[in-house]
Amino acid sequence: MRYAILGDIHGNLIAFQAVLNDIKAKGGFDEIWCLGDIVGYGPEPHACIELLRSYNHICVAGNHDLAAIGRIDTFDFNPAAAQACWWTARQLSDEDINYLQRLPDKLTRGDFTMVHGSPRQPVWEYLLSVSDACDNFNYFNARFCLVGHSHVPLIFLQDEDGNCFAAKLPEEIKLSSGCHRLIVNPGGVGQPRDGDPRASYIIYDSEAQIMYHYRVNYDINTTQREMMKHKLPPSLIYRLNYGR
Repeated sequence: MRYAILGDIHGNLIAFQAVLNDIKAKGGFDEIWCLGDIVGYGPEPHACIELLRSYNHICVAGNHDLAAIGRIDTFDFNPAAAQACWWTARQLSDEDINYLQRLPDKLTRGDFTMVHGSPRQPVWEYLLSVSDACDNFNYFNARFCLVGHSHVPLIFLQDEDGNCFAAKLPEEIKLSSGCHRLIVNPGGVGQPRDGDPRASYIIYDSEAQIMYHYRVNYDINTTQREMMKHKLPPSLIYRLNYGR
């Protein structure tokens, strides 16, 4: 089986389509594992939900997904994110809202636990430091955990002695070697924040027990024009150029 692991689509339909087309060109997939934040920031939240739902998939809830349907407050959002969230809420159909309401905070599939933020705080925590990651290994029982939220492709490793390490996500991860536990972030589809504006995702081949990390270009200008048309905050528009 081949799984497309992705997250933080953030209403960026053009980026999402580019990722799906790239995966299809690389042999396709059997199921999408989505790590939340389908909506927020970007100009086409309804279309992104609709496209995701057209595929065989599972998905966890992100903070922007929950804020858009009023399940969490935007008090902790910065002003631009809050403004985009309020706009996003007005674009959702009743069916979109029902779908987002049903998303779980955490999922487990075989050796994988999936959350948006972290095992410790599934919706809100940004996992960026080794110390935070090391503690989070205590909050899930599976061998591997998939996270999003930071929009930064990273891997955290815990060895058999409990020592923890962090690294940029490599192009290939062989899961069959060793007995290490991993926390893996595939990076962001719709709003990368690691200095690379290309959309980021993973293909997991369960038979080969290998994860492949890919980046793909998309038409950023088209997304930005849509954002301008809807008067979304300029800071959200221009950051797409820089992947920050």
